[in-house]
Amino acid sequence: MKAIDLFSDTKTRPTPAMRAAIAAAEVGDEQFFEDPTINRLRERICALLGKEDAVFLPSGTMCNEIAIAVHCRPGDEVIAAAGSHVVDYEGGGPAALAGVMLRALPSQPGLVPGTFDETAVRSAIRVESRYFPRSRLVCVEQTMNSAGGRIWPLEQFQSVARVARDHGLATHIDGARLLNAVVASGVSAQDYARDYDSVWIDFSKGLGCPVGAMLAGSREFIAQAWRLKQRWGGALRQAGILGAAALHALDHHVDRLAQDHANAQLLAGEVSLMPGIAIEPELVQTNLVFFDVRQTGHTAAAVCEALRDGGVLMGAVGEYRIRAVTHLDVTRDDVLEAVKVLDRIVRRRATH
Repeated sequence: MKAIDLFSDTKTRPTPAMRAAIAAAEVGDEQFFEDPTINRLRERICALLGKEDAVFLPSGTMCNEIAIAVHCRPGDEVIAAAGSHVVDYEGGGPAALAGVMLRALPSQPGLVPGTFDETAVRSAIRVESRYFPRSRLVCVEQTMNSAGGRIWPLEQFQSVARVARDHGLATHIDGARLLNAVVASGVSAQDYARDYDSVWIDFSKGLGCPVGAMLAGSREFIAQAWRLKQRWGGALRQAGILGAAALHALDHHVDRLAQDHANAQLLAGEVSLMPGIAIEPELVQTNLVFFDVRQTGHTAAAVCEALRDGGVLMGAVGEYRIRAVTHLDVTRDDVLEAVKVLDRIVRRRATH
């Protein structure tokens, strides 16, 4: 029996139509700008994000790390949200690769969890002193993964960028799920990206591609990014086979992200009815669903193990928190079946 894989939206597999696009891709050496498919993709992303240039990279993590290294110098400080990807999930890359420090801002009361506002940025910027690291970059994550796929409000997003710019800091968007935010909010990707110096989108999550992301910014920024792409082993050859998948996804898999969001809301609503599970389904905005199982008497790891035995995959995030992610390979029926399996596990414990 095929498992219902809600562990991550990185688990998607190319659709038959995407595989056909890959097989038919026109290719060349992308390092010398000879790959026509990658060139078309670059033009498409520049138009989507409103930037002068873009570079195809193997992963979103490489996009973040290159952007940090271009914007900063060793000893500089990056301001980001506590729990964000650059802080917790990139293996210490900012320190190891760019020699920078990270200043993690906690969630603020009254704001969307995982976000911060212009007041927090202003307070975090260091005064000029030889004793302090230099504040150099503000990094935001849209949507905010660890906060449940919540969306930064546009006005707050823009005000953070304005304060950073007014203080001479660069700005960067981790756009791993930016298009989820676009579909859910109705705000264009270009509007989100307008006030930011660099931004990237991922192709291997909700868009369903096997590999890849694209980092965009000014021509000067991308020229420097290319140098680091080469240095860090990210330069590719006939990358059009991957670019074709991305172009297919942009044509066919963006609007359907709304289905993932609807499935996530369905899952959250059903889970909220189960005894001992804490969740606020009305806060599920995109394709990420987090819930707490503390009151069931189980740990998250124990629940996930029991789910696996029942053919459902979810992820334990901490001792009692579980994450489930809807995506291209998960149908509404899959969600309802996963709900049944989880409900049996929870109620079995409750009756003991």
